[in-house]
Amino acid sequence: MPATPTTDPLQRERDHLAASRSALRAMREDVESLDIRNVTGTWVTAVILQNQIEARIAALADLSDTPLFFGRLDYLHAISEELSEGSGGESFYIGRRHVHDADGDPMVIDWRAPVSQPFYRASRAEPMDVERRRRFGYTGGELTAYEDEHLTDPSEADTASALLAAEIEKPRVGPMRDIVATIQPEQDEIVRSDITGTICVQGAPGTGKTAVGLHRVAYLLYAHRERLARTGTLVIGPNNAFLSYIEQVLPALGELEVAQATVQQLVAHVEVRGEDDPEAARLKGDARMAEVLRRAVRAGITLPTEPCVVVRGSRRWRVPAYELAEIIEELKGRDIRYGAARDALPQRIAHAVLLKMEQGGEAPDDRVQDAVARNSAVKAVVKECWPAVDPAKLVLRLLSEPEFLAECAEGVLTAEEQQAVLWPKPGRSVKTARWTPADAVLVDEATDLVQRTPSLGHVVLDEAQDLSPMQYRAVGRRCTTGSATVLGDLAQGTTPWATASWPDALHHLGKPDAHVEELTKGFRVPEEVIAYASRLLPAIAPGLAPATSVRDAPGSLVIRPVTAWEDAVLDACREALKNEGSTGLIAADARIPQLAELLTAAGLPFLSPGTETSTEARLTLVPASLAKGLEYDYVVLDEPAAVIAGEPDERTGLRRLYVALTRAVSGLTVLHGEPLPEQLR
Repeated sequence: MPATPTTDPLQRERDHLAASRSALRAMREDVESLDIRNVTGTWVTAVILQNQIEARIAALADLSDTPLFFGRLDYLHAISEELSEGSGGESFYIGRRHVHDADGDPMVIDWRAPVSQPFYRASRAEPMDVERRRRFGYTGGELTAYEDEHLTDPSEADTASALLAAEIEKPRVGPMRDIVATIQPEQDEIVRSDITGTICVQGAPGTGKTAVGLHRVAYLLYAHRERLARTGTLVIGPNNAFLSYIEQVLPALGELEVAQATVQQLVAHVEVRGEDDPEAARLKGDARMAEVLRRAVRAGITLPTEPCVVVRGSRRWRVPAYELAEIIEELKGRDIRYGAARDALPQRIAHAVLLKMEQGGEAPDDRVQDAVARNSAVKAVVKECWPAVDPAKLVLRLLSEPEFLAECAEGVLTAEEQQAVLWPKPGRSVKTARWTPADAVLVDEATDLVQRTPSLGHVVLDEAQDLSPMQYRAVGRRCTTGSATVLGDLAQGTTPWATASWPDALHHLGKPDAHVEELTKGFRVPEEVIAYASRLLPAIAPGLAPATSVRDAPGSLVIRPVTAWEDAVLDACREALKNEGSTGLIAADARIPQLAELLTAAGLPFLSPGTETSTEARLTLVPASLAKGLEYDYVVLDEPAAVIAGEPDERTGLRRLYVALTRAVSGLTVLHGEPLPEQLR
């Protein structure tokens, strides 16, 4: 006897969830059962196909604690081609990936599909043919609630979504969560921007700029999968702790093939073992160093004084020195890489020899030209006039030899600047030199001057405000033929070389025509907290508009003067840990060892940034220098004056403090024994 359909709407939605999970399981089993033994021609194609199957199986994984769908759209009219115009509306469940039943009919629509777009953008003013938008609430993986908006019903009040607010405020345990269920219209516009253009997002704390950038990657992989499968995608973050924090977002959306790296990992041609002082690092990161390096790479090019004589059989073919010089000067004037020009030089000399052979009555072909290009006399000219360049050895010489640097930097760097750039102690070899992070970027620039860096299809650059011009160039050459999503906040620039404006940054990136979007509506940081932190903006980023928050949480900010410092820190951490979710104890880097000893002695287990929190360990001890991009439900901020004092100048210190003040989702406690900066009094 067939089961009677339930009249309980919530139970019907639970039934659909269960059926969708079963359908997804069947989709996965179908792929797992594929037998490729009779469809592959060679072992190479077999390996490729097997890898594709394994990737497909991984993408079809059902994460039990992650909702398979989070919303539903009820359209006023049919939009499927199979249905006639008069057949009434259709309903679609919106989720993280597409799921279909045994007949191929959709049970869940991918959030990136065009039919899903109204879930994020429809409003009462512009319903986009949506009669009802339904949001679902989950506890773990269990569907526990729903909420409806009737967008075409004028009698229904326009109220804020309680489920949306609950999802935003949900306690954070573990890595960064995706925001796919809570994307706002202004965020969705950025996410779905066309792949052909580069977009820069200036985002205040809590506006979701990082999540928007990651979801944009997921969207582009959906809309342009074949293209990006060929060219590749890359997410660049400020440090490994940050990358560890965000690494689960894309897999939760079904995307497994996106590489992640820091800028330092991109330019790892040499082993970094040293540190520059701030002024040296600033100068090495200056865009003028690109011209110094260009000159250095070409410094070894010389014009010949002797002819090139090629012997073939009983005949000798002579290319005069002036003709060789013309060839070299012509190659120098062309806009091609040093290595490509060096590869072309023997062929150009060989071509000159072939012209003389033809004038002498011979009929040489391409094979003869190739043989002449390999002739020892031609090779000798190339070695003498256009010597091979090892980028690391070149930079080693540039930073070790004052005379060579002066020759290459004449008219570009002053004598004082040249002295600041030089290593205090010259390096003996590439392997033993104490390379700094800024030096590694110079080696990368030199490497690109010799041989072009391969370009990717799309690059996401997060926390971009902290990059130097030379670092922007390093990232830009990874997407010369592709596009980029640049994410950052000028107010959070905490390096001495932090960018002053996005047009400057985009110029150095090689994307001067990029579109700049500004996100000022915050969803993560409570209004009371962001308003307090924004008092610093006139001092650290006078041109930026203060951020606002959609979340009003009275009591979310506590400013606590303390005398018994150790007791105050422990009490504040214990108080925060009484709440559900994660807690971050943020402090000046110099105070971290002392705090670690204090927590250990008190029996409070704690984690390092980048280590995934769990229900057993929810407290993370965070150096202020690593706080950027991270978020915690509750934050205890230790001694703001020490955070400021830990930076080379007051403005950078205030920016570091601004970052630390804006990491909290639910509550911030500021502990200070020393006076607060005047902007916060």
